[in-house]
Amino acid sequence: MTPLVSRVAVAAALLPLVLGLVWLGGWWLFGLLLAGGLLALHELYGMARVLRPVVLGGYVGLALTLLGAQLGGPEWLLGGILATLPAALLVFFISSARQNAAAGLATTVLGVAWVGGGLSLFVLLRDIPIDGRLLVFTTLLTVFADDTFAFVVGRAIGRHRLAPAISPAKTWEGFVAGTLAAVGVAFFALYEQDVLTSGEAVVLGVVIALAATLGDLFESAMKRDLAVKDSGRLLGGHGGVLDRIDSLLWAGPAAYFALLALT
Repeated sequence: MTPLVSRVAVAAALLPLVLGLVWLGGWWLFGLLLAGGLLALHELYGMARVLRPVVLGGYVGLALTLLGAQLGGPEWLLGGILATLPAALLVFFISSARQNAAAGLATTVLGVAWVGGGLSLFVLLRDIPIDGRLLVFTTLLTVFADDTFAFVVGRAIGRHRLAPAISPAKTWEGFVAGTLAAVGVAFFALYEQDVLTSGEAVVLGVVIALAATLGDLFESAMKRDLAVKDSGRLLGGHGGVLDRIDSLLWAGPAAYFALLALT
């Protein structure tokens, strides 16, 4: 199976489930994000095992972050992230294992802020009155279009590397194609929907495309630093959960704050 066919197959299998739970919203979406977040965080802590993250404290922090977003909004989302440190410290103090406190606790909190914080913004995005469902759909499909077109065009005609030291396969040609596709999806998804003007929809598409690319590059930098190829094997040759949501972890927050600025 070629990489492109693999990407499409995974998307075809998972996208209907994700879109269905986004449509339902509420605790259905919370459950999806909690399950995906715990799997992604597990993969991250597995990659970074040499740094000895406080795994149990991280799981508690991620659950509190998502729960804070679900029940209390942005303030309690932040409270959940901040609660990771005392939760991790408690586990650290009662554990008999000897580990580097600075590296372990920093990795633990980073994982919750990155994975839990990124996913929690989708809760806030979905909770936007009237248009939340459409905005989450738009963000997901925009990221999918950006990733797919960047991959296809990059492999077909890509010659100029975007970030050779981090992800040699990414090219400027693919980046431009992905950004144009993202702008097109955002524009047509929000056209005459009384959510954003046409110009604002274009801006949103650009913001999501930039954030998605940075999210992908951020995970690539982490994997290169930790000397691993994929975050996991849950999706077979397609990698792990974290490999599939890395772009979303940046695109969701970018979309939410862009919308706050534009509306």
